[in-house]
Amino acid sequence: MVDTGHLSLHVPEPAVRPGGQPDFSNVKIARAGAVPRPNVDAPAEDIRDLAYSIIRVLNRDGEAVGPWAGLLSDDDLRTGLRHMMTLRAFDARMLMAQRQGKTSFYMQHLGEEAVSCAFRKALNKGDMNFPTYRQAGLLIADDYPMVEMMNQIYSNESDPLRGRQLPIMYSSKEHGFFTISGNLATQYVQAVGWAMASAIKNDSRIAAAWIGDGSTAESDFHSALVFASTYRAPVILNVVNNQWAISTFQGIARGGSGTFAARGLGFGIPALRVDGNDYLAVHAVACWAAERARRNLGPTLIEYVTYRVGAHSTSDDPSAYRPKTESEAWPLGDPVLRLKKHLILRGLWSEERHVQAEAEIADEVIAAQRKAEEHGTMHAGGRPSVRDIFEGVYAEMPPHLRRQRQKAGY
Repeated sequence: MVDTGHLSLHVPEPAVRPGGQPDFSNVKIARAGAVPRPNVDAPAEDIRDLAYSIIRVLNRDGEAVGPWAGLLSDDDLRTGLRHMMTLRAFDARMLMAQRQGKTSFYMQHLGEEAVSCAFRKALNKGDMNFPTYRQAGLLIADDYPMVEMMNQIYSNESDPLRGRQLPIMYSSKEHGFFTISGNLATQYVQAVGWAMASAIKNDSRIAAAWIGDGSTAESDFHSALVFASTYRAPVILNVVNNQWAISTFQGIARGGSGTFAARGLGFGIPALRVDGNDYLAVHAVACWAAERARRNLGPTLIEYVTYRVGAHSTSDDPSAYRPKTESEAWPLGDPVLRLKKHLILRGLWSEERHVQAEAEIADEVIAAQRKAEEHGTMHAGGRPSVRDIFEGVYAEMPPHLRRQRQKAGY
């Protein structure tokens, strides 16, 4: 026998700790337009390289270049910019509302607006998203009323969920937004199951699953990939890699796969990585994956390479685990500023129009907030009835719940 000494574990470490110099040298960024656009029916083994590169359309000069460009009209681009600006303004007001004690909790999308806003425009009416808590852009880009979103955040008397869900955990069947679950990764298997059911019914609607980089370590993520690949479910499997889970860097969940997209290759699923701060690239890749699903070509796994600029939530202080200036060093820039630059370059926008749009959007968000607060906030005004606690679970309320409701006085 050979004595090899004591065993030890490898514990991944982030490239830099608080107080250090931000370092993104590990993020290998392809030149804009350099990554090819394969045929939509390309088998996974023929496009393995796309799981390790990053698809980009906008270059540093603001030009749209390469084979993934050209899918959006001028009006689409202007609308996309407005959606991202609206989500950013909405975030700012709701973050302030939480600090004022009007709601208990909030989670920002700062720096990630392009992912959900652009993706939504690649879907059809009736398609279903199974989101996590940082995809409110799916609702904004589908014109879901901000007042309804705020009512839910405040858990007031007009909350469409009647106070039975945490703030920012929206739900809207009409807008293809499945109820968010606080138990992370559960939505992945739910999305695959929903997609399978759609196919069994010979329907035309597809599903989209959403997960963050940290939650890919959950078993539900892997179970979903097994079923999606085995049954070729019409589903898009989205992984938002914003570099950080709650307080751990992406290397903990990624393991030795190199990229999150590469996880799909082991299941025979075509996998792509895309610049998550490039609105045009996100939309193009989403359209490619949606076409695959609609043509019964099976699932696609997409990794969105982006960066969480803000805290994980209002309960988090990111300065405890990453440098304060790290977001400024992020090499893929700001999604709003990048699309703005592209529109100005093409003569479709201007600095003056941008300032005007910011003011218009701010007025819209403030007006929505005032209307929502007329129905109450966490500590003031109208609230849902206690009776609602007992409703909405069973088609016919069982006797034991009926007795509990009566004891509560309802």
